[in-house]
Amino acid sequence: MEYLLFVAWLVIFAWLITKTKFFINTGLTKPQLIIIFLLKVMVGIFYGWIGIYYGGMAQMQDTWAYHFNSIQEYQLLFNNPHEYFTNLFNDPYDTGVGGFLAGSDSYWNDLKGNVFVKLLSIFNVFSFGHYYVNIIFYSFITLYGPLALFRVMTDVFPGKRLSILLATILIPSFLYWTSGLHKEGLIFTGISLVIYAIYFGLKEKRFGIIRILSLLIGLLLLLVLRNFIIVIIIPAIVAWLVANRNPKYGLAIFGSLYLLYIILFFTIRYISPQLDFPQAVVNKQQDFINIKGGNSTVPTRELEPTAISFLKNTPQAINISILRPNPGDVRHILSLAAALELTALFFLFALFILFRSNGYESKNLIYFCLFFSFSLLLAIGFSVNNLGAIVRYRSVIIPLLVIPMAALIDWKRLAKAFSQNIKNKNNT
Repeated sequence: MEYLLFVAWLVIFAWLITKTKFFINTGLTKPQLIIIFLLKVMVGIFYGWIGIYYGGMAQMQDTWAYHFNSIQEYQLLFNNPHEYFTNLFNDPYDTGVGGFLAGSDSYWNDLKGNVFVKLLSIFNVFSFGHYYVNIIFYSFITLYGPLALFRVMTDVFPGKRLSILLATILIPSFLYWTSGLHKEGLIFTGISLVIYAIYFGLKEKRFGIIRILSLLIGLLLLLVLRNFIIVIIIPAIVAWLVANRNPKYGLAIFGSLYLLYIILFFTIRYISPQLDFPQAVVNKQQDFINIKGGNSTVPTRELEPTAISFLKNTPQAINISILRPNPGDVRHILSLAAALELTALFFLFALFILFRSNGYESKNLIYFCLFFSFSLLLAIGFSVNNLGAIVRYRSVIIPLLVIPMAALIDWKRLAKAFSQNIKNKNNT
């Protein structure tokens, strides 16, 4: 029964993708769209398989825990509909907004898991509770993320469609973590919808209902699934909007506003004690430190809620979030893949430095990607001490850094230099 259901839904959604206007407007052919969709489905199946057979080693139990909880929620829909439709809004802690950035014992901290389980329970209505059938539904929804970003980047970098497509779809950690039944796929979709709505809204100087809805849906996804990203992306959005009024001074505007943000980060708590951002980061780090038994936990210097402490810990945060895992951190196949990918990305960065070309439409979008991505990486480095979690958390911003690099590399000049080098060696 499950196999027939899987095939039936797979055929239906493969057909639906070729009829969805948003996907058609990417300019990709119908076979290309179907291949991308099937790739996400296959990786999602592999993700679930890893969760079964290597769950403990690779810390992959969450995906199946979400599934089993969603089965209970699905049963609740029929046994107690009132509870099903209201339990998402119950706050057992009575902390309210005060626990917005809390890492435990908080409505907001529990919300991300509760919302995801609720979504899976809706899938279960159509899949009868089959995990691998749910992957098809999830793959369709989360396909909006990479294709929204693809539409933006192909407009920013004309004539670089192939480089952008490959950099959008084939980054291993990104494809893996955003295709499985976990929150990353929706989080990236939220980020991409925000970028899509603002970029085309600014370019065309109008924000219609669809774009406003896309922006609100994107922000809502971030709010409920990983709320600290809201605190990071809103300053980047404000800087982007201000820089758009004076494009000539875009970098100066981003730099100045981010200096102001840093000052506010450490001082706004004296105006409103509920907005104690440094203490929230310290608490988050402590929550991770208190988690015992992780195979990929790395020793870290503990933070204090002061500017001096954050400054001292910045090199450590950069090392953890950007430079790890390295070959010495390899413990299993997933950490090996992450280490190899990081090596490949540094090689790509070297090619970007050596063979960089010009030709893009929006510097301010690039500044947004850089400032937002590195702010998020620093936040991860300050608060997370588990390499597995770090690789998963940062997967949602890797395309924002890799796509511009891949699009700006002069691949023809690189190929010419490579062939010339071979000829020189043959002549000698």
